[in-house]
Amino acid sequence: MKIVITDADTIIHDGDLDLSVLSRFGQLEIFPLTNPGELVPRCADADAVLCNKTRFTAETLEKCERLKYIGLFATGYNNIDLAAAKARGITVANAPGYSTNAVAQHTFALILELVNRTRDYRNLVIEGDWVRSRTFSLFPLPIIELAGKTIGIIGFGAIGQSVAKIAAAFGMNVLVHTRTIRDSGYNYAELDALLRESDIVSLHCPLTEENQRMMNAAAFSQMKRGAIFINTARGGLVDETALAASLKAGHISAGLDVLETEPMTPECPLYALPNCVITPHIAWAGLESRRRLLDMVYDNLAAFWAGKAVNVVN
Repeated sequence: MKIVITDADTIIHDGDLDLSVLSRFGQLEIFPLTNPGELVPRCADADAVLCNKTRFTAETLEKCERLKYIGLFATGYNNIDLAAAKARGITVANAPGYSTNAVAQHTFALILELVNRTRDYRNLVIEGDWVRSRTFSLFPLPIIELAGKTIGIIGFGAIGQSVAKIAAAFGMNVLVHTRTIRDSGYNYAELDALLRESDIVSLHCPLTEENQRMMNAAAFSQMKRGAIFINTARGGLVDETALAASLKAGHISAGLDVLETEPMTPECPLYALPNCVITPHIAWAGLESRRRLLDMVYDNLAAFWAGKAVNVVN
């Protein structure tokens, strides 16, 4: 079996993961990145492809005549034409759940940055403000205590549930909006009510055709003045122009790990806004998390090799 990895640089940094373990299953060819023009020449004779964000269209799949398996270094699979893959008998398997703890942790890293202003206070110290201070304690920037505040969690899969547990440990009230209501011990709310009542709104739902840009001007206008908006889910859930308008008006602040277009473009309306903390899609990317990801991709390929494919999405 010939195995091609199309975008290794999206999952490793400075050789911190050993992808050669996948050569157990056959001839392994690894490419750092693959642009659209290179994809068919590199994958035309592959039996299996492993990728993260490489896009496989129906046209591309038609030209990869030997391909029987696509293993994703990701939970999301919207970069693969699943119907075309199924029609050609190509199994597509994803990697669910590997980054639950990491994303929940990063969600609170963004929240804490916005409520404690750690970066801004550090900058005050570096700029000498504390040296020049007349008092022992310097606190010109507001600090917000999380205990007693309400967090609204939109989407209540594994990550949403993990965020709720952390929020409860901070003494926060938890509201949940989700399609699938389960006996969780938390209060459920319709979306409009959640937006109105929450001090922090955090997205943890998948991106679908139905909820694309669900956080639009109308949604942001319903949020409390001074509320915090967090997105560690998918950038396409947010109308970025509407969010930028709300931020510029001082209505809310935001912490984002995902954008609609990635990498970020200079034209992004959220670029360099002072009340918006943006990280470059790294919530999932801790070494422990990526090790779990590689283990899951390995196990998925082993199961396919044994005729017992798991985590199949098509």
